[in-house]
Amino acid sequence: MAPRTEQEFKKHVQAGGQVETNDWMPDEYRAKLIKFIEMHGNSELMGVLPEREWILRAPTLQRKLALTAKVQDEVGHAQLIYRVVEDLGKPREQSLEDLIAGKSKFHNVFHYPTKTWGDVGVIAWLVDAAAIISQKALLKCSYAPYARIMKKICWEESFHILHGRDVVLALVTGTEEQRELVQEALDRWWAPLMMFHGNPIPAEDDPMVEWRIKSQANEDARQQFLDGYVPQIWELGLTEPDPELRKDEQTGVWHYTEPDYTELKHVVTGHGPRTAERLELRRISREETAWVRDVVLADAA
Repeated sequence: MAPRTEQEFKKHVQAGGQVETNDWMPDEYRAKLIKFIEMHGNSELMGVLPEREWILRAPTLQRKLALTAKVQDEVGHAQLIYRVVEDLGKPREQSLEDLIAGKSKFHNVFHYPTKTWGDVGVIAWLVDAAAIISQKALLKCSYAPYARIMKKICWEESFHILHGRDVVLALVTGTEEQRELVQEALDRWWAPLMMFHGNPIPAEDDPMVEWRIKSQANEDARQQFLDGYVPQIWELGLTEPDPELRKDEQTGVWHYTEPDYTELKHVVTGHGPRTAERLELRRISREETAWVRDVVLADAA
């Protein structure tokens, strides 16, 4: 029997149940779903901009093609995700307007500059790795349409990580200057990476876990990232810029310097190093392509 009260609904989703678009759901659940999924869509859309800047500066034709394909994938992810938000009651156009106006958020890592080709490798390898850890946990989301599209997104993100690792491998096995590009990029991106999964709120205090919109606590995701990728960083002869980083061999827990969560809040609320510039680029792009939407929608009508 379908749940009809908030208590029944929570019991249903916490037991592993899922809901579809037309199923009854509490207003609070719907609101949190929209906010969470919309931020994901914003992040996919804004996430192409740091790498887009390097397509024409990529060192070879093959690298240009690979980076172009990655950017196309991310835009496609955004469109899929906005469709899910639209089905929940918030039109895609409103989501885009709120993004450009600074009323909604996108992920912290996409507010920072990309200064060298080394950044492109580190983003695709490590930023996408941090992302896919969270995204794989969304395969168990209580909202079934979101969980379903995550299958395609996770599959494509896995290729992005391989692309990034290939770029990094080419650089670290090249000249000393090329290796330094990667190390310098890693030094700059480490702090945003450590903030990526958010503050270490316990699962029992996280309403997103309570509603099983996500199935993994923030700190669990960060520990999984460190467990999977710090050994790979060391394997390549690279070093992370945290003297406190170490793994307790008895507990298996990584210890690290506490991230500056004040900076995280400052950045994701629209005050990052490249926030204004990237939102302005999106605004101009929407204005310049408005005629295309007008024509297509007129024909559809």
